[in-house]
Amino acid sequence: MRVLFVCLGNICRSPTAEAVLRARAPHWHIDSAGTAGWHIGKPPYDPMQHAAKAKGYAMGDLRARQLAVEDFKGFDLILGMDAENLSDIESLEPADGVARIACFTDYVADADHVPDPYFTRDFDGALDLIERCADALIAAELPG
Repeated sequence: MRVLFVCLGNICRSPTAEAVLRARAPHWHIDSAGTAGWHIGKPPYDPMQHAAKAKGYAMGDLRARQLAVEDFKGFDLILGMDAENLSDIESLEPADGVARIACFTDYVADADHVPDPYFTRDFDGALDLIERCADALIAAELPG
């Protein structure tokens, strides 16, 4: 399974989802990107890294990148963190793209998006939701 997580800047939600899913599904190919290019080449936001590290997730080696048209052919699943991300993802989707596109929270019943902790400042809450979504994603995508 090849999964790409996408948020706005690729410094909070999507790299956290990448780190969590890498820890939980190490046999999958996982990456993250942002719809905007503001932070290209930068590591995840320090407060997000701190929250992740407290739960055992290493993110310091990750670097922000922007979503590219090639991603639609290189991944099986592209997951946006909220409706705006999904809209931006869909606007870039080429006619010959193969990736399924969905919202990460589609895998849980009690959330419709992952709130952006860059603005809400709730890094632990975002991480908790990302962990629940990751577990639900793995359960939904396992064969059998």
